[in-house]
Formats: sequence, structure tokens, C-alpha cells
Amino acid sequence: MTKVKKEKVDGEEAADVTEKSYQELIANVNPIAQPLASKKLSKKLYKCVKKAAKVKNIRRGVKEVQKFINKGEKGIVVLAGDTLPIDVYCHLPVMCEDRNLPYAYIPSKVDLGSSAGSKRPTCVILIKPHDDYQDAYNEVLEEVSSLPKPL
Repeated sequence: MTKVKKEKVDGEEAADVTEKSYQELIANVNPIAQPLASKKLSKKLYKCVKKAAKVKNIRRGVKEVQKFINKGEKGIVVLAGDTLPIDVYCHLPVMCEDRNLPYAYIPSKVDLGSSAGSKRPTCVILIKPHDDYQDAYNEVLEEVSSLPKPL
């Protein structure tokens, strides 16, 4: 998830550029970000997104995900908890609950975008099932489905 990077400047090693830890990321999460994935589940979700992106089996962005949820596509919806304003995507959890799609929030849109193979931060991704990563998908699906839903 977050690692320490060392940048080289003119052949010399500069100070460590530290990415944020899980606890620091949770501090910036929206109040609507429930159910929030644990650190362990977040890592599993990032890995599953990475595998799905390799075989081009994801839907990325609010507009695209919303369109395919309305068309009846199945999968796991992963939302970023640090997206502002929340009005951008606050309708998606309701749509997921209406269609019995499992969804979970993760703390960082930057990490979600980079795990999907993009340089841009992404606030929502739909992971579709595929044979290439079926074991990882089923494991994540089970854990996300067992998360407590907000009232």
C-alpha cells in the first residue's frame, strides 16, 4: 500500500519521500465511507484490481460504473473514501444495495488509481469476475460481502 521511496537528485540520495500510512489515510476519509475495508482487505482489493486491470476487466470512473450497474453488470464495487465533494458519488452505494452488488470503501483514491494502472486518481472501480483471477476475486467477494452495511 504505502512505501518509502528514495529520490536521487544529481547522483546524491535525497531525503526519504514517505507515502502515507493506513492510519494517516483513514484520517482523511469521508463520513459516508461505510463499510470501510481494513488494511488487510484493502491490500487484497488493490491486488484484485491490479489483476483485473491486466486483463482489461474493470470499469473505472463514476459515469462508466453507473452506466454498467444500470445495465445489470455484476461485480465488486470499490469506492475511494477520500473523494470530495461526496455528492460526486454518494448515489452509488444506494444503487449497489438495490441490485445486491457488494461494495466497500478504501481510504485512498490515489492508490486505487495506481493499482488500476492509471496515473490519475480514481474514485470508483467495478471489478468484474474473470477466470484468470477467480480465486482472488472469490476471496475478496466473500470478505466484502461479510462487511457490515451502514444503516
